[in-house]
Amino acid sequence: MKSAVVALFAFFLMTGHALADVTFAKGPIRIITPAGAVHDFVVEWAITIEQRARGLMFRDPLPDDAGMIFDFGESRVATMWMKDTPSSLDMLFIDEAGVVQKIAERTVPLSESVIGSGGPVRYVLEIRGGRSQELGIVAGSRLEMPLAIPPVPTP
Repeated sequence: MKSAVVALFAFFLMTGHALADVTFAKGPIRIITPAGAVHDFVVEWAITIEQRARGLMFRDPLPDDAGMIFDFGESRVATMWMKDTPSSLDMLFIDEAGVVQKIAERTVPLSESVIGSGGPVRYVLEIRGGRSQELGIVAGSRLEMPLAIPPVPTP
């Protein structure tokens, strides 16, 4: 776990200002709770190493229907943190089948503490802190998303 933090820190030192120019594709996703409630979000896609490293750092608080989805391209143990992220987030750890396995609710802004998935996941969805509880999103909720990820806008 500590090596993941060291690797992230080293990555930031090497990339420096390049992260300021990172852009993200946007598109719709849907979360369906075990109770059948449907919640639509428009999310930014963090797919590349640079996009995942940048995440929601230095951003204003998220609107209620917005988020960022990190796609790791394969199932693996995921580690996240809140470095340079000024707003609390809920992190939904989602497996390859689209099922929410774990939720880290109301994460601490600007914290460098590592938040782990606790098992293999393919995706992490970040939404406004407290939003999961407001909407009844729990472990076992299901993610639906388009078959194709929207293209990244050109600057």
